[in-house]
This record gives sequence, C-alpha cells and structure tokens, in this order.
Amino acid sequence: MFFVKNCKYLIARPLKNLLKIKRWNSQLRVTITKEKIKQGPGLKEFLYDTTDVSIERPYIPYLPENVQWKHKRKIYFDVYGCQMNINDTDIVWSILKNEGFERTENEDEADIFLVMTCAIREGAENKIWHRLDHLRGFKRRRAISKDKNIPVKIGILGCMAERLKEKLIEKEKAVDVVAGPDSYRDLPRLLALTDNGQTAVNVLLSLDETYADVVPVRLNQDSISAFISIMRGCDNMCTYCIVPFTRGRERSRPAASIVDEVKQLRDQGVKELTLLGQNVNSYRDLSQPDARNDTRLAEGFKTVYKAKKGGLRFADLLDQVSAVDPEMRIRFTAAHPKDFPDEVLQVISERANICKLVHLPAQSGSSAVLQRMRRGYSREAYLTLARHIRRTLPGVGLSTDMICGFCGETEEEFQETLTLMDLVGYNVAFLFPYSMREKTTAYRRYKDDVPEEVKKNRHNRMLELYRTRCQLLNKEEIGCVHLVLVEGTNKKTGQIVGRNELYIKVVFNQEDILAEDGGRRQVKPGDYVAVKILAAKSSVLSGQLLYHTSLSEFYREFSWGDRKIARVNC
Repeated sequence: MFFVKNCKYLIARPLKNLLKIKRWNSQLRVTITKEKIKQGPGLKEFLYDTTDVSIERPYIPYLPENVQWKHKRKIYFDVYGCQMNINDTDIVWSILKNEGFERTENEDEADIFLVMTCAIREGAENKIWHRLDHLRGFKRRRAISKDKNIPVKIGILGCMAERLKEKLIEKEKAVDVVAGPDSYRDLPRLLALTDNGQTAVNVLLSLDETYADVVPVRLNQDSISAFISIMRGCDNMCTYCIVPFTRGRERSRPAASIVDEVKQLRDQGVKELTLLGQNVNSYRDLSQPDARNDTRLAEGFKTVYKAKKGGLRFADLLDQVSAVDPEMRIRFTAAHPKDFPDEVLQVISERANICKLVHLPAQSGSSAVLQRMRRGYSREAYLTLARHIRRTLPGVGLSTDMICGFCGETEEEFQETLTLMDLVGYNVAFLFPYSMREKTTAYRRYKDDVPEEVKKNRHNRMLELYRTRCQLLNKEEIGCVHLVLVEGTNKKTGQIVGRNELYIKVVFNQEDILAEDGGRRQVKPGDYVAVKILAAKSSVLSGQLLYHTSLSEFYREFSWGDRKIARVNC
C-alpha cells in the first residue's frame, strides 16, 4: 500500500514526489536503525570486565546464549638480537598481561607467536626468516588439527618490522601483526583486528615514546640480572647503521621513572643491572633543571647533530641509580666515544658497585674508514681517550665493537684495525663482518665492494687476534682473588658459573664454605663469593671458591691503590 500510494503522487508530480519518497524512505531506515541500536549493547557492555568470572555476564541481544566467552589467548615469545630487545619484550609482556593475555613456554599451547626481531646485520635477519618458515608450517598444521577453531597468529615486532614492513606483509602471508618499536602500546588493538582475518600494521615512529610509565614484567623472574632502557633511538647517523631508521630519534626517559624501576628490581632480588641506550652518555632528562655549563666535545671529536643543552645528564643518573643499593652491580651500554665526559669517569671511580668495564666501541682502527663511517673521531683521538680512561680508572677493563669489510676498506686499513686491537687490549669484543643495510647513508653513498670471502677472512683474523690477546690478559689474573656474582650451574660439568666485574665468566666447584653469618652453606644464584683464579682461557677463568661475601665487604677488606680495580691480592 505504501508503494501504491507513492506511485499516485509520482504520476501527478513526478520530480517533486520522487524527492518526498526518498526522504520518507530515509526517515524509515533511520527509525529502524535506532530501534536496533536500542536493543544492542550499551556502554556498560564495552566496559564489562570479561576476565572476572565472579561477575554475571550481561545479556547481549545479538549473541546466542550458548556462545563461549572470550578465549584466553596464550603467547609464545621469540626474542632475537640485543639486550634492548630483551627489555622491549618485557615491556610488551607487561602491556599484554594487563589486557588478560597469558604466556606459555610450550609452542603446542600457543595461540600467538610474537617474534622480537633485530635488523642490525644480515645474519640476525636470516635467523628470523628461518624461524618464520617454522612458524608458517606450525600455523598450517594448527589449521587442520582438532584445535582449528583457535587459529595461530604470528606477530613480527621490533627493528625488522620497521625496516621490512612491506616485504613481511607481501612475502610472509602467514604474518598477522607487524609492529615497530614505538607501537607496542597498540598491540592489544592490533591483535584484536586479526580476529577478522586482516593483517594489522603499525610501524609509526615517535618523537617522545619512551614507555616510561610501563613497568616491565621480566620473562625470567628468577634471573639475578635485569636490563633497564634509559633512552630510545639515536641521532648519531653513522653511515653503516640502521638504528636511527628503525628506532627513531633520540629521546630520554625521566630519571625519576628509571630510579623507581631500579628500586622495584631491587625488591625482586635483582643483583646486577644494565642501563641500556644506543648512546647512554648522551642521556638528557630535559625535565630536570641544570645550572651547569654544557661540556663541549673533547678535541678530535665531533658530531653531525646539535647537542642538547641543560637537563639531568648521564653522570647524574648513574650517581642516583648506583645509590639505590650498594649491593647491586651497575653496568651500562653503549657509550659513543665522542661524548665520554670526565663526570662519568668520576662517578665510576667513586662507586664500588659500578663495574669497571667501559664499553668503548671503535668500529674501525683506520681514520679513513672512520671518516667514511661518520663516527666523528680519528684513530688518534680514540687512542687518546682510551689512555685517559685507563689513567683515570686504574685496572679498568675495556670492551668494543668492531666491523671489518666496510665499504672501500683496503688491506692496509684493515691492518690498522688489528694494530688498534693489539694496542688497546680489549677484555671483551663484539666482532662482525659488514653487511649493507637499506635506508642507511652507506647504501645511498657507497658501494659494498669488499668480497664476502675477504670479509670472512678478515673476520677470522680479528677473532684470532682477540682470543690471543684475551688469553694473555686472563693469564695475568692467575693467583688473584676476584669478586664473582653467581649466576647458576653449568648443566654439562656441574660447576658453578658466575661473572667477575669485567664480565668475564668464572667457573668453580661447589663447596660448603664459610657464610657471612659465620655458618657454612653452599652457594646459590645471587651470591657474591670470593674466588681465587687458578687457570685461564681466552673466554673463561677457573678458580677455587674461598668464601661468601658482599660487594661492600669485599672491597672494604682488600685495599689497593685507590681501591677502584676489579682484581685484588695479585
């Protein structure tokens, strides 16, 4: 009848009545839609806590009564790359745990696989591609199993997600979530989007995201060591490095949030803490006033970006963090040689619980290669700084990063790297052949012209020299007494494993020895013990367990020079 009535008007006044019909039909649709909305869920349904089983589930008209309430999704974490990725994974787990997700260490129980990736070198990426092959097969098998109603979701997080977002989506059809380092807060939403079968992506970089208000939840709650990210991103723009393009611009966390996290870790029984950043000694908490004049770069060092002014600096933060608990060891990494102020060295010399191992990444021993890398210093300036650190901190250990086979590196330039390694004598070194990364300045400006076999040969020669020098340095420790923080037991040998102040592994047999209270007991993870070194290899020291102690007691008992070296009684 409604249609016939409209037709009469249409015959008499075609155009005018046609417009009226459209308005009537539109009003009818709006009325019907409003009625449907009234019967649908309201705000209370969206605020309803689905994880609290004690609350009666509200009636939702459009859902059948026999529907199963939301499945608790179990996450399996795969972590690759640097210490920063370990800390990032703790942040991710904290965010997801608060949203009701569960964690599993059994692949067969997992509904979601989150892979924390690294893009710094080609070798690191290749490991992740192989892992994705395995997960793709696992996803296919789940789809035809009895649990096919609970499909597997795969998420790629971190630097590789930022660098290869298009490739991951196009090539890896099995990937459901791609999230960059600044997108972890968005993970619950991204994972929810995958329920509809779509790929969820967020790789936006931020100028201010530091996750300062997120309290990380450690995957390994029993570990005696922990990591704290004090800053994110990097402004150095070294020509070989992808980090500024995957982690964004440099920004620092407020010092108060860092100190609060240190206190929480202390209360959890953590005995060793590492402060993390791409360049920790450029840390600046600009929310804190600082009346001091800004220090200038030392002679022979320069930077491509304008240095920040004012604010709380790394030396101040290091002072505050080390004061939280004198029995907690403090380490930090990484530190760019171009801005290593004396204030930092002074704090290290004054605090016994700040480890006397300074990471001083050289990357190359050739001034010409360093210039192409845009490192901001020469070979001579680096050696001058290394000598200055050794004079300021007697007995200090040095660690480094080295790259061989960078664009245009000649045999003579590589020889300069070897002679630098021999001159400095590093206790710890991370040595790698160069791999070209897209988006970097080197990718646009230079040619990766050193053959792979030459890179491999140079890498082996660096390793050989490093092991030889470490063997000599470690032999000098025979007969010395070291303070060792116990980490656990070697499953193969049954020996106790720990590390000294210079991060060298120390092994010894378990014994019933004198404890701090005068009794006797065996050692356990988290104990400080005195160990006399009896034998040395290039990467491990062997010794005899003497007694339990504390960090402050050990350094009070042994007096040497200015009492700021890692080994005593030699």
